[in-house]
Amino acid sequence: MELETKILSKQIQELLYNNQKTLGTAESCTGGRIAEAIISVPGASNYFKGGIISYTNEIKEKLLNVSPQVLEEQTAVCEEVAKEMVSGTIKTLNVDYAVSATGVAGPTGGTKEIPVGTIWLGYGNKDDIRAFKLTEDFGRDINLSIATNKSLKLLLDFLREHESDINQGKK
Repeated sequence: MELETKILSKQIQELLYNNQKTLGTAESCTGGRIAEAIISVPGASNYFKGGIISYTNEIKEKLLNVSPQVLEEQTAVCEEVAKEMVSGTIKTLNVDYAVSATGVAGPTGGTKEIPVGTIWLGYGNKDDIRAFKLTEDFGRDINLSIATNKSLKLLLDFLREHESDINQGKK
């Protein structure tokens, strides 16, 4: 695992652990890499409740409450699905914060509308869910590494933005 990934995970840990907040993940294309990065820091069990690898639409619907209509109309690789995965994780795992990833890592599976390298990352809490789109294709392994690191950076920035709420015991 990259040093940058471990540093990001440690910074996330410090914000969540010190304030008794919890985190969960919902991953499709990253297949558990985000969760792996989070648990690479000793003590993660004090704030990381778990992750759902929702590689299929069936699991996205059943465990994360992703709308079948959104999946049908927009596919699994869209902003709305990334956000619904965050919301579903917060509810299913009963956590304060969640991060998600859904996309086409490659080398195949892309279309003209959704080319390889398109990965949507979701992150937030029950009151504020955001998404970020990656669009570059650097090959499967690098695409997944970039998605993992970017999701941690986005979550860390979000937690820092909401640090006063975290410190006051709000979600």
